[in-house]
Amino acid sequence: MKETVIQFGEGNFLRGFFDCFLDVMNKKGLYDGKAVVIQPREGGKCALLNAQDCNYNLYLRGIENNEIKQEHHFIESVSRGIDPYKNFDEYMALAENPDFRFVVSNTTEAGIAFDESCSFNDTPCKGFPAKLTQLLYRRYKNGLDGFVFLPCELIDNNGDELKKCILKYAKLWNLETEFVNWFNEKNTFANTLVDRIVTGYPNDETKDIHPDDKFLDTAEIFHLWVIEGDFESELPLKKAGFNVIWTDDAKPFKKIKVRILNGAHTSLVAGALLSGIETVGEAMNNEVTYSFLNKAMKEEILPTIGENDESISFANSVFDRFRNPFIQHKWRSIALNSVSKFSVRVLPTLLEYKEKYGAYPKCLTMALAYLLYFYKNDTPEDAAQVIETMKNDGIADILANTELWQADLSEMTETVTEYYNKIDALGAKDAMKWILSE
Repeated sequence: MKETVIQFGEGNFLRGFFDCFLDVMNKKGLYDGKAVVIQPREGGKCALLNAQDCNYNLYLRGIENNEIKQEHHFIESVSRGIDPYKNFDEYMALAENPDFRFVVSNTTEAGIAFDESCSFNDTPCKGFPAKLTQLLYRRYKNGLDGFVFLPCELIDNNGDELKKCILKYAKLWNLETEFVNWFNEKNTFANTLVDRIVTGYPNDETKDIHPDDKFLDTAEIFHLWVIEGDFESELPLKKAGFNVIWTDDAKPFKKIKVRILNGAHTSLVAGALLSGIETVGEAMNNEVTYSFLNKAMKEEILPTIGENDESISFANSVFDRFRNPFIQHKWRSIALNSVSKFSVRVLPTLLEYKEKYGAYPKCLTMALAYLLYFYKNDTPEDAAQVIETMKNDGIADILANTELWQADLSEMTETVTEYYNKIDALGAKDAMKWILSE
């Protein structure tokens, strides 16, 4: 089978996401190609991956339509792994193979970044975009076409940002104008949005079934991949049955994900922790916290962003995902940097609801009150200055602090103070019951 994909990243996510897609397409006879995995950082795991022929077991587990569903896949879609820090020539030789068409990556949010300390003569460059620039220049010199880039890093406009970094290296390294022209004309950078919780090596009896598989991976059933462009004829993901959306604009889908999935987490996290609930699954099995989230979703979030088939379907999938018994998602980990998360994930919905309906939404406003109470009375993890401000300033000053929220929330002071006092007087659980009865 030909090698057609260059994949940067050997971690759990791509092995539980793209490599699974590739394996299924191959086994259904819809595609004929494997991925070569590039280790983005020193000290990675490509040598171990090669030691087991790059094959591994993947278990997908979750809830679909209120029923527990499990799938087992034996993944055989990776041909080899390359550590460019030890085998730089093998890495650069990829530029000479005309069969390569797609470049897929997941190098963490910090991976797509420009580092001016990288030199064209490094073997290899430390940064991911710099390594790519080296490979692309060799590709150009060989007179071959470029690639279609499908980055999976969780940053806005990931394709555009990756392209910008490479052009900066071309300028820094004084690469010829002809290369830049070839780069712009022969390469495509797609902005994408990915969504799947990949839990990695299991902590249950599953690991005993495959004791020798060091790359045993687990993930939830749910998945979503939104890609700007349309390469379905070359990469038949939808035909293979995957939840892939080819589109001209990924932004509306990102809005749905951030406002619904991330917004649900952030609107409940402080109230759940203050109520003594440790995991998302526990909150879904608790009548009060479930009712709070359900009301916030159906009466405040969905009506604000627009109720359509896509948003309603995604919201329903979120509740299934939150109930997944195979994932122990702790609220403490979700609570990290909650102020900035609230300003991005919840506050836009809250303010748009006010603009649309003339009043602030009760559950999301209560979520803000819980957030303030949590920072003042619990042990939040956040930037030191944020914690100091939230802990020591009065409610009115906190809400007026535009550095915290990127907006002046002074108008909410009276209502938030009322809700805050209810939490203080009744306790977190009973305060949630109170707001549900309002």
